[in-house]
Amino acid sequence: MDTLTRIRAFIDVVDAEGFSAAARRVGRSKALLSKYVRELEDELGALLLNRTTRQFSLTEAGHTYYRTASEILKEIDNLADLVRASNSDLKGRLRISAPRTFVDAEIGQSLIDFGKAHPELSLEIISDDRFVDLVEEGFDVAIRITKLEDSTLIARKLDDFQVLYCATPAFLEEFGPINHPSELSRHPCIIDTNGRSYSNWRFTEPDGTGFSVPVGGPIEVNSPLAAVRAAESGMGIAGVPDFIARPKITAGTLVSIFEDYIPKDRGIYAIYPHRRYLPTKVRTFVDFLHQWFRKNAEN
Repeated sequence: MDTLTRIRAFIDVVDAEGFSAAARRVGRSKALLSKYVRELEDELGALLLNRTTRQFSLTEAGHTYYRTASEILKEIDNLADLVRASNSDLKGRLRISAPRTFVDAEIGQSLIDFGKAHPELSLEIISDDRFVDLVEEGFDVAIRITKLEDSTLIARKLDDFQVLYCATPAFLEEFGPINHPSELSRHPCIIDTNGRSYSNWRFTEPDGTGFSVPVGGPIEVNSPLAAVRAAESGMGIAGVPDFIARPKITAGTLVSIFEDYIPKDRGIYAIYPHRRYLPTKVRTFVDFLHQWFRKNAEN
């Protein structure tokens, strides 16, 4: 048995956090994976995993070996993808990180549509609102809704993004008129704790000067969908991603305010590591999403 097979077995076990889970994921027996890992340890002369009857953990040597071996295998896989690119051979698993807000909203359909268009690929979509480390955590690509910062990662913009500030017509009739964002401090607001600005909402004057307004209110949630529901219930003003707010505004259940003061420096991006060989499956995925957003923006 070659060393590469043993390395893959070791990485599969670590990624799945156990021999049994890895066996189910890759379709090999638990005993066979255990044999491969043991042979790898014998070859290296070092213990990589601490095993007990209930769990396992990486040794210090295991941590070091996993990080380096994962990158080596990725480069090998990427090289194979590059060679296969000429005949559009898309196979294997694509591991995607995306915010829950993206996955749960209507634009999350873009991921489903990609899966339908490429059934030969196995998609693993992990919805997580934190910024994952793509290299350390083994992701091929991530969707991020953010202001783009300098990074060693490569980013391709998929669409513009804004936070819209909304309330019901009845709320604005009772508390309004509200003419400037600075007045928000005097009104009940719904706080989405997932937002990076949290309870200091960011705005921009027409001349480009940025400012923030401290806000508070009767409810804090960690979901923009819950924030929308609270706003529709008349509990206050909510800052909501535009792709969630627009249908509510069109339906007339919410009214958008302060659109002239909303920062325009954020977007929806596909992020992937800067590698010499970009896997065909990643390139295909990013191209698909870019076209998907362009098509749906026109409709």
